[in-house]
Amino acid sequence: MENRSLWKIIKNGLLDENPTFRLLLGMCAPLAITTSASNAFGMGLATTFVLICSNAVISALRNVIPKEVRLPAFITIIAGFVTIVSLVMQRYFTSLYDSLGVFLELIVVNCIILGRAEMFASKNKIIPAVADGLGMGLGFTAALIVISTVREILGNLSWFGLSFFGEDKTGMLFFILPAGAFFVLGMLTAGMNLISEKKPKKTEAGCSGCPSAGACQGCGEEGGCK
Repeated sequence: MENRSLWKIIKNGLLDENPTFRLLLGMCAPLAITTSASNAFGMGLATTFVLICSNAVISALRNVIPKEVRLPAFITIIAGFVTIVSLVMQRYFTSLYDSLGVFLELIVVNCIILGRAEMFASKNKIIPAVADGLGMGLGFTAALIVISTVREILGNLSWFGLSFFGEDKTGMLFFILPAGAFFVLGMLTAGMNLISEKKPKKTEAGCSGCPSAGACQGCGEEGGCK
């Protein structure tokens, strides 16, 4: 497959069909763990790893897995990679593992991963499936970091745990509460959708561009009068 096609698949997950801001999938993590940018970054990387690996395996086995049991098979494959991530994080990143808590295990039932397995990986070859997993994972990670950045800066006056004004300064408590998560997510989603839907105006072809527009009896141009 051409590099341009692979880039289009990745860009689709990053922007056009961003799983958080455009498709509104997997809302547990964006609402629950985005009080800290470090937590968001860790969750995003973990989800991206599971997306890429599960997409690759499901694509490789797409002609082997019976259609009748495809969903249980997909969940089993996804659960295997989530277990790997969980064990590695528990061993080497204990504080992050404790901060993410049960939400790390819930990656198994994240509808982004299962949805891409069903809609893309099971119907395409390995390389496009990996590109799709990478794009969706990066889009999800970027969304988590943007949300957590707004919430942590406004709520805790810090970013990635680094305080701007010292430990004795506090921000607006609203932004680190669940209501703040819904508010920030809603505002960012609305803003991204507004930007995405703005398209440059196209010049309409027709008699307006015809030198004899005033006396046009049917210039025959596509889009014009005939």
